[in-house]
Amino acid sequence: MPDGWAFARINSLVYIQTGASFKKEQATTDSTQTRVLRGGNILQGEYKFFDNDIFIDKQLVAESILLLENDLITPAVTSIENIGKLALIEKSYCNVTAGGFVFIIRPCYNSSIFAKYLLYALQSSYFNKQLKAITKKSGQAFYNLGKERLIQLIVPVPPIKEQERIVNEIEKFAPLISEYNLFEQEATKLDTEIYDKLKKSILQYAIQGKLVEQDENDEPASVLLECIRAEKKAQLGKKYVESYIYKGDDNCYYEKIGSTIKNITDEIPFDIPKSWAWVRLNDICDYIRRGKSPTYGSSKKLPIIAQKCNQWNKIYTDRCLFAEEKSIERYTDEQYLRIGDIIINSTGTGTVGRTGLIEDYVFNHYDKFVADSHVTVVRANKSIIPAYVYLFLISPQIQVDVESKCAGSTNQIELATNTIKNYLIPLPPVRGQQRIAMLYHNFLHKIKDES
Repeated sequence: MPDGWAFARINSLVYIQTGASFKKEQATTDSTQTRVLRGGNILQGEYKFFDNDIFIDKQLVAESILLLENDLITPAVTSIENIGKLALIEKSYCNVTAGGFVFIIRPCYNSSIFAKYLLYALQSSYFNKQLKAITKKSGQAFYNLGKERLIQLIVPVPPIKEQERIVNEIEKFAPLISEYNLFEQEATKLDTEIYDKLKKSILQYAIQGKLVEQDENDEPASVLLECIRAEKKAQLGKKYVESYIYKGDDNCYYEKIGSTIKNITDEIPFDIPKSWAWVRLNDICDYIRRGKSPTYGSSKKLPIIAQKCNQWNKIYTDRCLFAEEKSIERYTDEQYLRIGDIIINSTGTGTVGRTGLIEDYVFNHYDKFVADSHVTVVRANKSIIPAYVYLFLISPQIQVDVESKCAGSTNQIELATNTIKNYLIPLPPVRGQQRIAMLYHNFLHKIKDES
C-alpha cells in the first residue's frame, strides 16, 4: 500500500447491528408509524421508499436503530446475488429503521467523506467477492452473511485527505458510470432478444416471398393446388366440396366454396409473388385433427405426446406417458404420428399455439407415437413440403395473436380445430417451399454458431 495507508478489520471501523425484530401481525400500513427498510429497499449505492413498505409501532423500535446520516445498510439474509448490495443513508430519520434481516453499519468516525469511502471500498469487486465467500446457505434459496465473519474482514484505509480525493474522483465519474450502466443493460437486453427477434423477422420475410429470389421457371402454386383438388375429389367422391381462393380482374380476392363466392380481400394481410397462391390450411392438408383422449397405463409400448413434450426447440419424448396396453388397439393408422406431422398445443394460457415438427430424431427410441387430446395434429398433403408449413405456423403471422383466436375462459382457452383449418397461408411453388425451408434452416444454424 502507499505510505500513510493502513489495514484495519471492519470491527475497528464501524459498529454493526441488525434492525428491528417484530412479529408478522405487528406490521401495519400506517405511515404515521416507523417505516422498516428491508432487503428490497436496498439498491446498489442507494435506498428507496416504496408504496408497499411496512411500518411498525414506534414502541417496538429502539432509538439506537433509527437510521442516521452516514449509516450504511446491507442485506444480512437474502439471495446470493443481493449479498453485497449497500446503501448510504444521506440524512438522519426519526421514523425509519431497518428490518431484522438487514445490517446497520455505523462508522465510528462520523464523517460524510469516511462514510462514502467505506461505501465505495465495500462495493468494490474485491470486497464483494469476500462477502459472497463468507456467506452460508440459509434455507432453500437464502444466504446468511454472519456478523461474526463480516467484522473480521480487512479494509485498506487511506489518510482522510486521500479518502476525500478518492471520493471526489469516483463521484466525478458517477454520471458517466450511470450512463454506461444504462447502455450496458440495454446491450445485455438486446443480446438476449436479438436471436428471437431476428428469427421472427426472417420468418416473416420467408412467408411473404422476400427471403429468397423467385425463379420464373418454377411451376406456379396454382398448378399444384389443382392437382391436390383433383386428388381429394377422387378420394371423397360426392362428399367433395370444391374450395379455392383466386384474384379477380378487379384485384380483389375471392373465395369459392361450392357454389358460394365471397370477397375476402380484407382478410389478405400482404401481397405475395405472382407464382404463389393464397389457400386455407385445410385445402393443402390431408389431416387436421385433435389427438385422442388417452387411457394411461404402465405399459411402455405406446408413448403419448402431450403439451409438455412439445417445446419450441424440440419434441421431448422422454416426457411422454404411455397408453394402457388394452387401449392401444383403439388407435387407427392415421392417428399414429409420422415424420413431417406438425403438432400444435391447443389449450392453456401461455402454451396454446406452441408448435413442433415431427422429425427423424423423435423415433430414436420408439417406433410409434400418438398425440393426446390437447394437441392438434396437422398433416400436409404429400405434394407439400411439411417444413414450409411448419415455418408458416411458427411465424409472427400466426403466433403474434394466437390467443386472440382462442375461445374459453382466462384459465382454460382453446384453439379450435376449425380455426386452424381456416388459417390463410401464402403458398409458394414446391421448389420455392424447398428453398425457403433449406435457407431458413441453414441461416438459423449460422446465427447460432456466430452467437
